[in-house]
This record gives sequence, C-alpha cells and structure tokens, in this order.
Amino acid sequence: MWVLYIFYIVGWLAIAFAKVPWLLDVGRLLLGFSNGIAGYLLPVYLAEITPKNLRGRFTAGVQMMAILGLSTMYIVGPFINWRILALIGIIPSLVQLPLLIYIPESPRWLVNVGREEEFETVLRSLRGKKANVFEEAASIKDYTDSLKRLSGGGMLDLFQPKYYHSLIIGIGLKVLQHSGGSNAYTYYSGVIFTSAGLSKYVGLSTLAVIQMITAIVGASLIDKFGRRALLLVSSAGLCFGSFLTGISFLLQGHHLWSEEARILALISIWVYMGSYQAGMEGIPWVIVAEIFPINVKGAAGSLAGLTGNICSWTVSYNFNFLFQWSSAGTFFIYSAICGVCVIFIAKMVPERKGRTLEEIQASLTTSP
Repeated sequence: MWVLYIFYIVGWLAIAFAKVPWLLDVGRLLLGFSNGIAGYLLPVYLAEITPKNLRGRFTAGVQMMAILGLSTMYIVGPFINWRILALIGIIPSLVQLPLLIYIPESPRWLVNVGREEEFETVLRSLRGKKANVFEEAASIKDYTDSLKRLSGGGMLDLFQPKYYHSLIIGIGLKVLQHSGGSNAYTYYSGVIFTSAGLSKYVGLSTLAVIQMITAIVGASLIDKFGRRALLLVSSAGLCFGSFLTGISFLLQGHHLWSEEARILALISIWVYMGSYQAGMEGIPWVIVAEIFPINVKGAAGSLAGLTGNICSWTVSYNFNFLFQWSSAGTFFIYSAICGVCVIFIAKMVPERKGRTLEEIQASLTTSP
C-alpha cells in the first residue's frame, strides 16, 4: 500500500504538470499499474482481517468508495479543468499515506511467513481485547501449515487439479464482468447520452446519483443476501439494461417514437450502471479474494486480474468501432454476454457467506 500510494501521487503529478504528451503517458501508466494491483490487494487484505459475518460488507466497501469517487468526478468533472482534477486525485493518497502507520499486516500473511507472535497480537487487536481468538487462531495456523507442506505458491502451483474449480470461478467472473460492456458504459457514457439525443451533463449527473445509491445498497446487502444472489440480480440487470439500450437505439435508427426512445435510453443506462455498481463491480474481486488459499492467492489474483484487464481493454478499444458499425447491435452483443454471465453464476458460483476463509477454500480445493 505504501508503494501504491506513492505511485498514485507521482502519476497524478505527472498528468497535472505535463507539458509534453509522453509525460501524460507515464502518468497514466503509473496510475494503471496502481489500479491493477489495488483492485485485488485491498479486497484481499480486508477479507483476511475481518470476521466472517462482516467480510462481505467490508470488502464491498472498497468498491463502494471507488464508485463514490467516480460518481463525484461525473458531477464535478464537466465543470473543472482536467489539470485541477488531476491535483484533486492526489488528495486521497496524501490523506491515506500517513494513516498506513496505524494499519497492521494481515494476520494470515504473518502466520504464513512464520511471524506467529505478531500474528496472535494482531489478531487479538483486530477482534478486540476481550475476544476469544484461540479457536480462530488455531484454525488459521493449522490450515496455513498444511498448505506450506503441499506447494510453494508460484504461478505453476496454481495449475493443479485441486484448484481448477476455483480458477474457473475466478477467471470466469473477471472475464464476464468486463466483457459485458461495463467499460464502454463507464468510459463512453457521455458519448452514449449525446448519441441518444440526451444532455450529457444531465445524464452524467443523474447517473452519478444512481451509482452512489446502488453502491451503498449493494454493500449493505452483501452479507445479508449473499454474494451469489446479488451477482445473479446484478448480472440480470446488466442483461436487461443493455438490451433496453439496444432497443432505444434501434427505435431511433428507424425514427420511431423518438422522444420515448430517448427516455428509454436514459432509463436503460441507469438500469445497467445501477445494476453493475450493486454487484458486478465489486463482488467478483470479493469472491476471488475468498476462494484461493494464501499460498496461491497472489498468483491467482494476478492471473484473474490480467485476464479481466485484457477483456476490459478489448471492450474499451473496440467500442467506437462497434458503435459505428451498429449502435443497437453493440448493446445487443453486451446483453448476450451478460446473459451468459447469469447462466455461469447460476451454474458455477456457490454461496459462501457466513463461512471462514479456510472453510471456503477447503471446500473448493477438496472437491472432486
């Protein structure tokens, strides 16, 4: 986290004070590097320090805060110079950097590297001085010791039959999360609003409010209803929202119900982005953080993040070409992919709420 926050600060400074294009590229590269690691690191850290009954809400809270920041930029971005926006982007890192002094290492990581005395002290501080941590500590130690005897934790160790189920779930969720058009809606929402005949500023402002509300609702419900249920509702909403967006552009392309089609476009984007923030934005990383044991968690997160980011880049890069080919067809393609995501979640993703990380990982790695 120390390294990431420093990279964030340097990256935003490079963008804010850039006088030549290559410095913008350097700043963006640093920010992309930081985002790629932080997207997995922070959910993993929170999953490892929180008790099982609060784990979902805490890890989902990471994504909720990211959504709140993004939504704030939607509201203020159109009215502020981009250099000023870059300087504003430095503020969270400057605030959080000195606070890292008070943040302990993950107790599971400490026991994994043999620092058992620190492990017990940290676990007791996280659970409270009066909490009985003997059973939890023993469970973590026993499971981590058994993992050390089995494999070293490199990338090749990940490709063992006992991890296939977890790999299919983790990589499948990340691929489908990004292939269903989320980056197209996020990066090109202003273009979509304008192409649908709507005011970009009104659209982005209302979208920001919708995203903040649904992000808060999703984070508050994850431990009550579970990851699987929220993912199913979220992915079904993505499928329906992108289908409605396609219908709105299809109607406008045939000059039918123009006013109604514009309203339908606005509502459909609300439905899509609201559904995404309620579940698919953050829960896939929560699940990846939960299902892999600590000896392969780093390799698994790297692989899941890489495949997800490749799909994310592909969607971002190809959106303009697809949109020029067929605006309606683009969103029908996204709707079909989101439909596949619903089926994948229903068939492959089991519910894991209310269980310890060790119980979750043991159930997956010992499955035939």
